[in-house]
Amino acid sequence: MVIMTSTSSLAFLPILERIAEETARTPGRGRPADYIPALAARDPRSFGMAVAELDGTVYGVGDWRQPFSTQSITKVFTLALDLAREGDDLWEHVGREPSGNPFNSLVQLEYEHGIPRNPFINAGALVVTDRLQTRTGDAAGELLAFLRAESGNAELGFDREIAASETQHGDRNAALAHFMASYGNIDNPVPVLLDQYFRQCSIAASCADLALATTFLARHGIRADGTRLLTRSQAKQVNAVMLTCGTYDAAGDFAHRVGLPGKSGVGGGIIAVVPGRCALCVWSPGLDERGNSVAGVAALDRFTTLTGLSVF
Repeated sequence: MVIMTSTSSLAFLPILERIAEETARTPGRGRPADYIPALAARDPRSFGMAVAELDGTVYGVGDWRQPFSTQSITKVFTLALDLAREGDDLWEHVGREPSGNPFNSLVQLEYEHGIPRNPFINAGALVVTDRLQTRTGDAAGELLAFLRAESGNAELGFDREIAASETQHGDRNAALAHFMASYGNIDNPVPVLLDQYFRQCSIAASCADLALATTFLARHGIRADGTRLLTRSQAKQVNAVMLTCGTYDAAGDFAHRVGLPGKSGVGGGIIAVVPGRCALCVWSPGLDERGNSVAGVAALDRFTTLTGLSVF
């Protein structure tokens, strides 16, 4: 149940401004991801935050129009796109439980016979991308078209530098894909799958773009044009997995502090959903030891505290 308060649409902007002011005074923002040079170069004191309402009205502060590398945030959208196509059959190939291990761990795959614990660890995201690739012939292109349509930004695109860097440092993902293929849980040739996956993670978008693109989950599966992508039950499934698995192995702490379904990426972004009300995106590239934006988690914590908007 969402706790509704007297917070009106017009009250969102002053709340965002207050959060931005508090964030600017906060020392210790973590460190940008350093395994991709383009990510390592980001200023950890950058900060942007946006809220998108169900009708497409969007508010923002700071660097909310600045594109950044979406990375694992895109896993939410590929999950939704594939779930819309194959329904519950997807869950025979990927689980819905928190992993408790790093997002690129190989350990669990062996004793769980090539079935990833959830769709947001790298192994699970590879399975989802593989299945979307089988159904569309271009998973990354399908994802990009969806994000452009939902955000209203036709300029969204892939960052070739990021994709190339991901490829150069992609041995662990290749190992995950080959291991799952040995169990028959990957359909496409691994090089094809990896190319699609790295392109998917390389998409650059702003807080405004991502908040708008995420509102279909706040609308219980309804897209910006009024058509239905997911059933209400499927939208609930995606939100539930975001709440329990969306912030790597810190999902319990995130649920405790923020109380919203969310998904982070090592580019420093986090999306979050208030079902029936709005969607949010916050970006600050400094990460904690588990790969989540330090300022981003704190900002979402403040948002739910100040507004009273939560799923609890």
